[in-house]
Amino acid sequence: MQETRQAARQRRRRRRLMVGTTTGLVVTGLLVCLAITMRPDGKEDAARAAATAVADAEETSSPSPSGKTSPTPSASASPKAKKPEPKKSKSEKPKGAASPSQTSSGSSSQKVPGTSSLAGRIRGSVTYPGVATVYKAGVGDGACSFGPSSDMMIAAMNTTDYETSKACGDYILVRAANGNSVTVRITNECPLPCAPGQLDLSEQAFAKLAPISTGRIGITWSLVSPSSVGTISIRYKNGSSPYWCGIQAIGHRNPLARLEVSTGGGWRQLTRTDYNYFLSPDGTGCGKAIRLTDIYGEQLTVNGIAVRPDVVQSTGVQFARH
Repeated sequence: MQETRQAARQRRRRRRLMVGTTTGLVVTGLLVCLAITMRPDGKEDAARAAATAVADAEETSSPSPSGKTSPTPSASASPKAKKPEPKKSKSEKPKGAASPSQTSSGSSSQKVPGTSSLAGRIRGSVTYPGVATVYKAGVGDGACSFGPSSDMMIAAMNTTDYETSKACGDYILVRAANGNSVTVRITNECPLPCAPGQLDLSEQAFAKLAPISTGRIGITWSLVSPSSVGTISIRYKNGSSPYWCGIQAIGHRNPLARLEVSTGGGWRQLTRTDYNYFLSPDGTGCGKAIRLTDIYGEQLTVNGIAVRPDVVQSTGVQFARH
């Protein structure tokens, strides 16, 4: 009987020991897992952090226009503390922005940001090498369709640099090796075999550089923005109406990059022809406001120009000098 009781007590002791051991192992396991999770140098966390850094580096590296890789801010990166930027009042003008200036004729002028692509082959502040030849310019009319010229200091631009009439109306300073120079206005096109860089000068202009009998001389030339010009005029082409029109700008100081017409809800850029008219084949904007943009990004908005074919109408405005 006593042996039976002792055996029962031993069995109960073994069960308590096994339950305690199991509980201890479970608690120990939980503590070990918790410790691994909280360790700053855990391998799993380190690997995850390294992978995140690599992914961030790949996402935040973007090619620059020159082909080199430059870092850009990433949304996943921890930003450095920045000083709060002062709020601008509604009346404060942002730096670098030009306010439209209203003229007495109802026209306005403003600057267009980011205009590096407005210029064609001929750009400001660039000196081009070439040759000057001479031709009989007659009354000064030519491919630009300006009509007779009162000033015969004019020239024809080679076809390449003429660039579908983009050169029409440009003022060019021509310099000869002997030190002589002359400023001419482009009114005509010099077809092949005129080479890129070549200018065909009127006899009056060529004589300012060398004797006409010379016929051909080496030159350099560059774009200029003269002070001695009046204001810009607008002319509608023969046959223009509210249903089809061609528009020409005359007397612009700087090269003309765009001519747009008002559509009521915005502006429509018209296509320039090789004879220097901007066409609206469906009549859009004919007789409405006109917006002119030069290669430097200045815009002039002109109102009140009626559709009067082949009539030169003054705008009273002009581009700024450069």
